[in-house]
Amino acid sequence: MPEIIIYSTRICPYCERAKQLLEKKGREYTVIDVSESESLRAEMIEKAGGKRTVPQIFINGKHIGGFDDMNALDKKGELDTLLG
Repeated sequence: MPEIIIYSTRICPYCERAKQLLEKKGREYTVIDVSESESLRAEMIEKAGGKRTVPQIFINGKHIGGFDDMNALDKKGELDTLLG
């Protein structure tokens, strides 16, 4: 199983959509809540190449982007390849 990490906040509809898509595909993931942690948010921004919005999604250490990016990969049939 791939390691999936989602940087998220508590109130984020796109974060919820990302989680739902992964759950639909039967994949487990780890959520890192950056709502109240400046250090975790800084970590996310650094790993995501300066992107500040949530979610920021990583699969096996590879930055996928946000929900729209992941959804586009799914529509092209590329997400399943990344998920193994």
